[in-house]
Amino acid sequence: MTSIGLFGGTFDPPHVGHLVTAVNVRHTLALDRMLLVVANAPWQKIGSRTITPAEDRLAMVEAAVDGVDGLEASDLELRRGGLSYTADTIAQLRAEGADEVFLVLGSDAAAGLDTWERVEEVRETSTIVVVDRPGEGLDRRLPGGFTWQRVEVPRLEVSSTDLRSRVADGRPLDYLLPKDVIACVRSRRLYGGRR
Repeated sequence: MTSIGLFGGTFDPPHVGHLVTAVNVRHTLALDRMLLVVANAPWQKIGSRTITPAEDRLAMVEAAVDGVDGLEASDLELRRGGLSYTADTIAQLRAEGADEVFLVLGSDAAAGLDTWERVEEVRETSTIVVVDRPGEGLDRRLPGGFTWQRVEVPRLEVSSTDLRSRVADGRPLDYLLPKDVIACVRSRRLYGGRR
């Protein structure tokens, strides 16, 4: 049986919080693979802000997971093109041989699952993994009918929004982004930063 963790996102940029979540979920659930799936066109964010081109976001995720055992950058949604829907991604992973798909979500995203496109397909084809911070407990209930597991991860207050501002302002990124991601941001001149 092949078990795959699906940790999808915009990853604009991918930061240490993403990596801590991914490695802890993979370890706790003994998953065969943990995919960080870069959204091609994140339907819930379109129009809310400028989103870095998908190829740049994929390059940053590739840099972030390079050398990290069991973590993989995935371009599955980029290859498919168009809007990125989790139901399509789960279906493709299952068609490619995944016996079990574990969808990794924060508690806020999990609470909003019933607003997702084709949520019934997601419910029927995956196990939801709700990432929680130590001592918080789940203060929100998942919409009914989902199979879910809770995984506790260390609390790291890092946000992609803040990191984009830090790049633009020239503030330090050390220990917030992996070194290879910082190099990628600089070489591609992302977020209005300097080389």
